[in-house]
Amino acid sequence: MRSRPTARRSEVRVRRAVARDARRLTRLVTSSRAYEGPYAPMVAGYKVGPDYIEAHGVHVAVDEDERVLGFYSLILSPPELDLMFVADEAQGQGIGRLLVSHLRDEARRAGVATVRVVAHPPAEGFYRSVGAERTGTVSARPPAVMWDRPELVLTTGGGP
Repeated sequence: MRSRPTARRSEVRVRRAVARDARRLTRLVTSSRAYEGPYAPMVAGYKVGPDYIEAHGVHVAVDEDERVLGFYSLILSPPELDLMFVADEAQGQGIGRLLVSHLRDEARRAGVATVRVVAHPPAEGFYRSVGAERTGTVSARPPAVMWDRPELVLTTGGGP
């Protein structure tokens, strides 16, 4: 049984991911309980590589011991949240909200007013709780994605 991180939000910081984080981010994605059962094929064999980290705006939430508690990847052109995961053990501790706040700041600095989010269906409630508004549905595209996904927009307060 894994011990639950007890990091308080004040002890957590968000930093730019680096290539050496790749294995930890991959493990976070592929071991996520949110992708068990029918969702498992979506992350089976998924890899967050050093090249992906270098090419995209990947940021990680880490505790004082540098344990990765979550991460997100923001693509600026066109503006879209590509990935966002919070470690199972760290859920309910405000890490997701911290990451969304950081994402908004990063997008605002880049002059981006809104960020598209195509969410994992069980995560829609979380995104709506941080202010994202549903704009539609992205249809399943077998064999990669076997289910429809909610499409949302997250306002950053930036842009023209």
